[in-house]
Amino acid sequence: MNHVVETITLTDLALALGLVVPVLVLHLRWQLDGRHLLYAVARMLVQLLLIGYVLAFIFAAESAWIVLLVLAVMLCASGWIALDNTGPQRRVLLRHALLAILLGGGATLAVITQWVLDLDPWYRTQYMVPLAGMIFANAMNTVSLCAERMGAEMGRNEPFPAARNTAYRAGMIPVVNMMMAVGIVSLPGMMTGQILSGVSPLIAARYQIIVMCMVLSSAGVSAALFLTLSRRHYQPSKPY
Repeated sequence: MNHVVETITLTDLALALGLVVPVLVLHLRWQLDGRHLLYAVARMLVQLLLIGYVLAFIFAAESAWIVLLVLAVMLCASGWIALDNTGPQRRVLLRHALLAILLGGGATLAVITQWVLDLDPWYRTQYMVPLAGMIFANAMNTVSLCAERMGAEMGRNEPFPAARNTAYRAGMIPVVNMMMAVGIVSLPGMMTGQILSGVSPLIAARYQIIVMCMVLSSAGVSAALFLTLSRRHYQPSKPY
């Protein structure tokens, strides 16, 4: 099997960016917010180009302290972004989101990196940082959906247990759908990347199974912890 990864030139990138043009035209013709779309594309470009340089530095440094600092930044960012749709409640709920993602995502990351993959050294950056990104991102998305739905349910004066269960089911829908569709509707990013780089599809499938398990675990546990920790906020007058 050929293990040579195709080089993507600036011309190739420009062609890929051309795919954005029809969507932008559609926004303009339908009088939608085209500026927001342009901002999103520009931000994506800047963030990915910068992270390429940052990751190159981190991989070269091979420092446990740098890895821990990166994980802390990722955790804080995920907790803050998860509550983007909660309005003035954001600061109040932030500590609950951070603790939920830290415990749910952190425990999952520890199991995967230290027992399943048995990294040596334990902070091996080529594995630790990308896996932490996937774990925290999925936990963040699930907590975000749960927080938004929980606020809506409690706004309708639903009893806390019913609102919690509804919010949890809503938050887990994308993860469950992804589990159902993987391998049939889509080939996920890690598996696709490994296959493109020449790794055997059978080995790539094993890695993807690990990824799917850690995504489900981190999302489910983090969401449950967030809903449990934030109960006093949503139901201040009632005891546990």
